[in-house]
Amino acid sequence: MRILGVDPGSRLTGYGCIETAGGRLVSVTHGVIKLARTSGKQDTPLEVRLLSIYHGLSDVIEVTRPDVLVIERVFFAKNAVSALKLGQARGAAILTGMIHGLKIAEYSPSEVKQALVGQGHADKDQVARMVELIVGKQSFDTSDASDGMALAICHANNMRNPHAANSAAYAQALRSASGQRKKKGSSLAEALGLSAEKIAGKKRVTPDKMR
Repeated sequence: MRILGVDPGSRLTGYGCIETAGGRLVSVTHGVIKLARTSGKQDTPLEVRLLSIYHGLSDVIEVTRPDVLVIERVFFAKNAVSALKLGQARGAAILTGMIHGLKIAEYSPSEVKQALVGQGHADKDQVARMVELIVGKQSFDTSDASDGMALAICHANNMRNPHAANSAAYAQALRSASGQRKKKGSSLAEALGLSAEKIAGKKRVTPDKMR
């Protein structure tokens, strides 16, 4: 199964695609769709940015052929105008997925952080590190791309996918957790036996060391 995670924005829309293969999660691709280009004092009109989301995501979908599109829920914005723009960006992304016949799943930022790190208030660096522990070292252009991939991983975890593993140790942790009827909401960090300090980099465990 292929899962495409999308972190929508009115200026940058991040995405990350993963695939379950042979008992592990594999990174397919990730990147950022740049929507706004300022020329002098004139900014790109919002309607043009929304069209860019459609064209950009359509290109990604046609290349990656995902089964489901996972998108971030709106949870807050600095002001009403920002909330409106973000909502429109989400709408464009969701509509793009529907046009291509994809299933749609939604998660709040806190749900994603809880699933990966075990803390609903984890920062973006912690999330990105956890993503790399699961799918291997990546070169993310911005946090929008790592957030997109985190959404995809969160959905795989929520599905209780037995193939969501990147190493024998990780696969064993998930099997053990399943045998104990792990509660819904348990994080991938907990399954790997990682503390918040390790994810933050104080005692970082790299993918190479896990194999």
